[in-house]
Amino acid sequence: MQAFRFFFENKSWLAAGILLTFMSCFGQTFFISIFGGQIRSEFDLSHAAWGGIYSLGTSVSAIVMIWSGVLSDFFKTKLVGSLVLLGFAVSVYSMAILKSVFLLPFVIFALRLFGQGMCSHLAIVAMSRWFYSNRGRALAVAGLGFSFGEAFLPMIFVSAMVFLEWQQLWFIAAILILISIPILWSLLKSERTPNSLSQENISLGMQGKHWKRNEAIRHPLFWYMFPALIGPGAFSTAFFFQQVHFSEVKGWEHILLVSFFPLFTASSVLMMLFSGWAIDRYGTSKLISFHQIPIMVAFICFGFCDDIALFVLGLIFLSMTAGATSTLPNAFWAEFYGTANIGSIKALAAAIMVFGSALGPGLTGMLIDKGVNIEIQYIIVSGFFCISSLTMFIGVRKYEKDLNRDCIIV
Repeated sequence: MQAFRFFFENKSWLAAGILLTFMSCFGQTFFISIFGGQIRSEFDLSHAAWGGIYSLGTSVSAIVMIWSGVLSDFFKTKLVGSLVLLGFAVSVYSMAILKSVFLLPFVIFALRLFGQGMCSHLAIVAMSRWFYSNRGRALAVAGLGFSFGEAFLPMIFVSAMVFLEWQQLWFIAAILILISIPILWSLLKSERTPNSLSQENISLGMQGKHWKRNEAIRHPLFWYMFPALIGPGAFSTAFFFQQVHFSEVKGWEHILLVSFFPLFTASSVLMMLFSGWAIDRYGTSKLISFHQIPIMVAFICFGFCDDIALFVLGLIFLSMTAGATSTLPNAFWAEFYGTANIGSIKALAAAIMVFGSALGPGLTGMLIDKGVNIEIQYIIVSGFFCISSLTMFIGVRKYEKDLNRDCIIV
């Protein structure tokens, strides 16, 4: 009952967050990758070439995110969001009409910047700033947009390829993004500006202070968190990016693979909602060190699976970390560094994650072309997440004492 009341009382703001995360799906790897085979065929690209182009465009978008993400500290979400969605729609339409391989890196850059980067960033920063005592729950609700898209868009668009050309599907996506702009304005008619909000409801971070981005970079905790920031973006992205190749290696139909994505989404939504509730009850510091253990198990399953059952088990473990990642790292920045400059700090964290998503496809594509089996790669990835979980645990335990629980609102 309390959850329904929370949603009803904040429905416009929460719905805006859901809308932005859902629209971001058209720039996420899981969506772009379903066209990977067609794009490679259209432009005669190898796995390494396609992965390299994708990594280049994504890497540049990560660099730009460091500065573009700061806009959320100074302008209303509906204004920045509308401009982002307009640029995103143009980017998606560009993919629909693209004829030259030389322009492909620019289109990938725009898709990743406006979609995966800015749409997600605006939703997360808004939830982190607008809510304090229910921050975890707000982040979880906003993340539902991404979960719905991840569950249904691949299956819908893969099925639609039977009837429509792949370029026509990108055109449909551009229309949907354009339609979302007036909806966003309608939902945020009463939105407060970041400046007015900062006077009313700012959470303080470690040592009871407002952290700036340059201070956060110099603090050791930031670097303890670095492997955990880059890992999910790199290797979850690589998993979805290489889904067509993975299904070929396993001898499975691609549609069989994507048919299990709704299960992945259902599980990630449950974990996302649970982690949101747990954040509000126990705090981020008690939970974040453990949220990448399931993804470690997931890649072991992917590396060793010979039948679909073990793959599905791995998918469920992957979804657990995916759901927790929608809330825990985002709440971490607000809890440890405060919300006064959350836009600029989160932009840097988002840039690192986006850079990771650039690294994963390029690295795995290069290794595939060099004959390194994707299954062996996934076993090595599991070891990476063991290390990232350890560094998180050490860093958080070392600095959680600096959290000033008595100095929350200024």
